[in-house]
Amino acid sequence: MRYAFVASQRTRYPTRLLCRLLGVSVSGFHDYLRRQCAQTCDVDSALRTELRAIHVASKRSYGRRRLVRALRARNHLVGHKRVARLMAEERIQGKTKGRFRPKSSGGSSQLAPNLLDRQFAPGTGPTAWVGDITYVPTRQGWLHLAVVISVQTRQVLGYSVSKRLTEELVVKAFANAWALHPQRPGLIFHSDRGGQYWGNEFRQLLQSHDVVQSMSRPGNCWDNALAESFFATLKTEEAAEPYASKEQASQSIAAYIHGFYNPARLHSALGYHSPNNYARQLRAAA
Repeated sequence: MRYAFVASQRTRYPTRLLCRLLGVSVSGFHDYLRRQCAQTCDVDSALRTELRAIHVASKRSYGRRRLVRALRARNHLVGHKRVARLMAEERIQGKTKGRFRPKSSGGSSQLAPNLLDRQFAPGTGPTAWVGDITYVPTRQGWLHLAVVISVQTRQVLGYSVSKRLTEELVVKAFANAWALHPQRPGLIFHSDRGGQYWGNEFRQLLQSHDVVQSMSRPGNCWDNALAESFFATLKTEEAAEPYASKEQASQSIAAYIHGFYNPARLHSALGYHSPNNYARQLRAAA
């Protein structure tokens, strides 16, 4: 305890004076500092190993905040400054999403009302899913990806890929989600006003499951921001560069969703839980 006190005060008072007042030797104090340094180095070495493993498992996407949360989840008592220092020493950098610019939603104002009304808070509000479509670049041309995401848990519940942009693409995505996660009557399904979502086949599919359709307001780019935010994350962490082929893109997207995003990716809106873990917590609390 006396050596620790000397260490805490030596920036304010001479070390020799402190040692003399507390009845300890200067050489003994220096031995104490060496032991402390060795212990810190041992702990830092273990943290470096964990840090690198977590960063690789996150597809090298995690920055400081998520790395701190992941280390704390593994029972490491670390602060942001310490992790930032270790990241700098290990040359670890997270991936930063570009500025989020959701696309405008056009179309007729007579299709479906905006029932969701940007109620995107997880775990609250009406049970709702959102859907959207994006383009994934490959060296063989574009691959179209449609997803269905839970507003409550942020899980990607279903998805579909296709070489062509058709109504069947969104029909398959919804059917896949429903097969794994059937819901009670009254579920809200929200999308933009893309033609695929107001086709007869898709609307009949929703009606057959007593699903209430909701659509973004004309020209209101933020009404489906949750789905578009997922696409921004996907294209930052997984699909940043064109894939060699559409087959490779399809396999990589599946691995990202099932192997990382749903089960493992820490989500700030979920209190830094993964979507699957957050869903389990909601079920346990129900």
